[in-house]
Amino acid sequence: MSTNPPLSLSSPLRQLGPNWYAAVMGTAIVASAGPAAGPAVPGLRGACEVVWAVAALALAVLLVARAAHWARHRDAARRHLLDPAVAPFYGCAAMALLAVGGATLAVGRGVVGEGAAVAADAVLWTAGTVTGLATAVGVPYLMVTRHRPAPADASPVWLLPVVPPMVSAALGPALVPHLPPGQGREAMLLACYALFGMSLLATLTVLPLVFARLVHHGPLPLAATPALFLVLGPLGQSTTAAANLAGAAPGAVDAPFAAAARAFAVLYGAPVLGFALLWLALSVALVVRAFRRGMGFAMTWWAFTFPIGTCVTGAAGLARVTGLHALTWAAAALYVVLLTAWAVAAARTLAGLFSGRLLAAPRPVPVARPAAMARTT
Repeated sequence: MSTNPPLSLSSPLRQLGPNWYAAVMGTAIVASAGPAAGPAVPGLRGACEVVWAVAALALAVLLVARAAHWARHRDAARRHLLDPAVAPFYGCAAMALLAVGGATLAVGRGVVGEGAAVAADAVLWTAGTVTGLATAVGVPYLMVTRHRPAPADASPVWLLPVVPPMVSAALGPALVPHLPPGQGREAMLLACYALFGMSLLATLTVLPLVFARLVHHGPLPLAATPALFLVLGPLGQSTTAAANLAGAAPGAVDAPFAAAARAFAVLYGAPVLGFALLWLALSVALVVRAFRRGMGFAMTWWAFTFPIGTCVTGAAGLARVTGLHALTWAAAALYVVLLTAWAVAAARTLAGLFSGRLLAAPRPVPVARPAAMARTT
């Protein structure tokens, strides 16, 4: 008789982890970054509306699938939370909600109307912010009490739980003009600055651990190498947030504070965007090295999309604040890179889905029989 375990692990739904939200994030930012990326291109707005619709549909499907995952495979879902390599990806769920909400207001309003777009963004921003705050506290709590990772385990993936509040800070200012003048607008603006601060300071505690791991333990494993691009996320998103907050400040706070917000956007954004370009160069060099050593496709390739998209919106936002044309062209060039990365990741993901490889159960490790073991000794 066969002693193999039952084939319950073969259910594709059982293998559906929170990392799949990264595909929604990467798709949504292609839509929202397009109009802000630089010179107007005929047909770009319509193309971005189509991409937004794809992102919104993908989010809806994934939310239903993940709810079914928790209902039908609760043991696997709990195991994901207790796995230090998987738990940080729960931050992607919050960022997917926020990214689709921001894209709805940025480009989807041309399809559904401004009133519906504002309402949808308000709901998704609220849900994403609450979820993001939960992951920003909950995942580090699990790391301290249950995961206990070693220094050699440090990874850019650790940024995923703490970046969602920064995404909220970057996308929240678009809702400020739709609030009643006075206390409502000011409270929203200052809440976004608070979200900005909590994510920024948390990021500053993680980045030294990531760099120390690279220096002392060498490059990441081949499949994990694209995760280096995740460092660009908080850098580009914080630059975007500073610029967007400066744009919303004049209608929410007094003139001296609005002027200070504008100055902060420049004095903070320019150096951070410079460091983002430095990290981008380092990451590209390490990814090229990994390609030469046989790095194949994995869902980590979606790390090439959303983080680069935040650099697009960061450069575009800084261009709005300063009026510097060089930043506008930099945003346009980065958007071309984003489009290329998204097209490749999306095509490879669809191919993996149709083949069943991406949601296939892990292959069981064969156990040698005693007789076979005796023959090898």
